[in-house]
Amino acid sequence: MLTVRDLLRDLDVAVLAGEANLDVPVRWVHISELADPTPWLSGGELLLTTGMGLESAADQRAFVHRLADHGLAGLGLGVGFAHDRVPEALVAAAAERDFPLVEVPYDTPFIAVTEKAFTRLVNEQYAVLQRSIAAQERLQRIVLSERGLEAIAAAIAALIGGAALVFDGRGEPQARHTFRRELDDAAVQEVAAELRERARRGDSRGFVPGSPRLAPHALALPVAASDAPVGKGLPQAWLVAVKDAGGLSEFDRLVLHQSVTAVALELLRRRVADSTERRLAGDVLDEVVSGELEGAELARRLEPFGLGGRVTALVVQVPGSRGQAVACEAALGAALRDEAVSGLVATSGDSTCALMPGFLDDELFELAERLHARVSETLGAPPVAGAGRAVPLGRARETFHEARCALEARTLGGPPGPAEANGAANGHGGGPAPARRVATFRDLGSFQLLLSLQDNDALRLYCDSLLGPIEQGEGHYGGELMRSLEAFIESNGQWEAAARRLYCHRHTLRYRIRKIEELTGRDLSFARDRIEFWLALRGREIAPRPSAQHRHHTTTSEV
Repeated sequence: MLTVRDLLRDLDVAVLAGEANLDVPVRWVHISELADPTPWLSGGELLLTTGMGLESAADQRAFVHRLADHGLAGLGLGVGFAHDRVPEALVAAAAERDFPLVEVPYDTPFIAVTEKAFTRLVNEQYAVLQRSIAAQERLQRIVLSERGLEAIAAAIAALIGGAALVFDGRGEPQARHTFRRELDDAAVQEVAAELRERARRGDSRGFVPGSPRLAPHALALPVAASDAPVGKGLPQAWLVAVKDAGGLSEFDRLVLHQSVTAVALELLRRRVADSTERRLAGDVLDEVVSGELEGAELARRLEPFGLGGRVTALVVQVPGSRGQAVACEAALGAALRDEAVSGLVATSGDSTCALMPGFLDDELFELAERLHARVSETLGAPPVAGAGRAVPLGRARETFHEARCALEARTLGGPPGPAEANGAANGHGGGPAPARRVATFRDLGSFQLLLSLQDNDALRLYCDSLLGPIEQGEGHYGGELMRSLEAFIESNGQWEAAARRLYCHRHTLRYRIRKIEELTGRDLSFARDRIEFWLALRGREIAPRPSAQHRHHTTTSEV
């Protein structure tokens, strides 16, 4: 940092006033002969002038006071032009304000002062730039090594000599690291409250936190989302820095602005990693559910999720909201981590599933209830859930379908059955037991018939005999008919309710149902035909699709 004392050292000049303030920093050196140059100055400059417009003592005193009020670092008067020596009024006014006043002799050109200042300032800026580049490289290495937000916050704290905190866009703490002085928790809460208020107002500008415990040594900078327009919308995070002592230097501010980029990159890396992991888990679950994975390939694909030997499934659905799949996945994954249970968490259709290591029935039921409670607390509403029994790894799809069917049976069947009222069934002796919130194989009802069929070919044949004419007879329109059939049956034959499910007019639905009846020769006004269609639709979900090898073998045999 260049000061007035440093600048004057080795120059043939005389200090006439303001010796106590010679250590103030000099931001720049400016030359002007204007009576009022302050509109073109921002403070911190050393002003050089010959005083051509300063003739009267009143003008001279007013000139010094004007410069001091504007925050200049000092004044250098060049003698031998308008004035043979520095006027007494200037000296008196400068002494009164303790404002550095320097006499620059005729033999010392102003260029000698400016060159020395510029050389020193440029060298300082270059040194700051080099340090900031080194700091940026350090932060980049942390991001690339995937050490996380805590490591980034620790590096920022060491670089600025203070505390570094990362909050999400709505003021929830994400990372926190201090240097030498611990932060007051109350001050951190005040910053969080200020961020929440800014989120409510939609204010995404950087600011100095208003907490008296932190001011004026703190700065909060927004971390914009990588895909958001500049200045639009809420930031995805906030970076808050608090110096242990003193104000933030130019280097500190430069490092903090670079750190914003590092935090944004780390958050982007997290999102990409989470998205990739979710896609991978979703693909694996879909292949498990459909029966496309089996044998050694199934074991290999499930091994990274900590699954082997026996597995069990917990299936969760949030009623009336398909848009909460991501939130439900996150809540279920967090609940598993809290229970220190490994597993695969993904969404299949409108259900979120956790494939977990196999447990005995009572242990599984207790774990499922705890997971359900955690997910309910996170989502703010209790989802419906079903748990399947533990099965060998090769039959993983069976535990998923058992859990899903138990969930659906509980949903269709209304209140819990006798099993919940029987204390002995749940290990509570003969007294009443609390109702279970997670459905199990005890709630399967008629689904047990479908799940007990061991001959998958026979089950597919039964389903195809009923549903095949709909799909094959109407081509691509068959899919629309199938959706209409399922909605009609799930709505218990109520036209208005089914039409609302499909977002179509009830007359359109009536036309589709008549078409289904024509293609199949069935009458959906009869309960028996509706039951058979319902069994076929559920059986189509349960029966695994034949593998490519099996399909090829069948085709060859038929030929």
